[in-house]
Amino acid sequence: MAEKKKTYTSFHDIPPREYMYFPKGTIDVSEPGKFSRLELTHLLLSMVVLTVAFSFALTRNNVLYGVLYGFDLGVLVLFLPVAFLGVLTAFIFHELSHKLMAQKYGLWAEYRMYPNGLLMALVFALFTPFVFAAPGAVMFRGETRSYEMGRIALSGPLANVVVAGITLPLYLGVFYESTLLGPIVGFICLINAILAAFNLLPIRPLDGSKVVQWNPTAWIIAFIVAIALVVLAFRYAPVFSF
Repeated sequence: MAEKKKTYTSFHDIPPREYMYFPKGTIDVSEPGKFSRLELTHLLLSMVVLTVAFSFALTRNNVLYGVLYGFDLGVLVLFLPVAFLGVLTAFIFHELSHKLMAQKYGLWAEYRMYPNGLLMALVFALFTPFVFAAPGAVMFRGETRSYEMGRIALSGPLANVVVAGITLPLYLGVFYESTLLGPIVGFICLINAILAAFNLLPIRPLDGSKVVQWNPTAWIIAFIVAIALVVLAFRYAPVFSF
């Protein structure tokens, strides 16, 4: 007996009304790798906000630190390209992996930013040394089976695991002594490892809740690998302090 399909409208279980410009009515399934102009706009805006947020937080150019010790705008500008690379390899690769996997299964799938989440990222970055953000999610419509849902969920953290797994040995074996590329590669490794482990937590609305429901063994393996990468990244990758 064929497995009954289910219809999903929000990959992260957040009501579509919370996102901007979620389409109504019948939607044509997009071709694999196809992006709408609206989706590209949302991706770009999310990248800009997250890049600025990470730059503020990781250079300690927040309001509290600035009042006590003064702002250093030069360091902030200098760190922008590093933050951009971290956001590109972690956030963008994560979301695009969800999107492409969903399109592979014949679903309409596009990224939509979450304005309140982006605002929260900026607020945290401006007033604390941390970035806590829910910038958006890949929205999709169509019918999907449980194993398809699980694979779509796993694809995002898996992309981060792959990036962290590549950059960690590169940092240790090639760029460890480089004062320019070493910190950049180490930061990319660290942010990808953290994002993978966080999203694999088995709680809703995170990816891990869907993965563990689909295949507990696959979740255990992925989560152990992600945690190991986090431990190694914190042990060996540089912690930025400007």
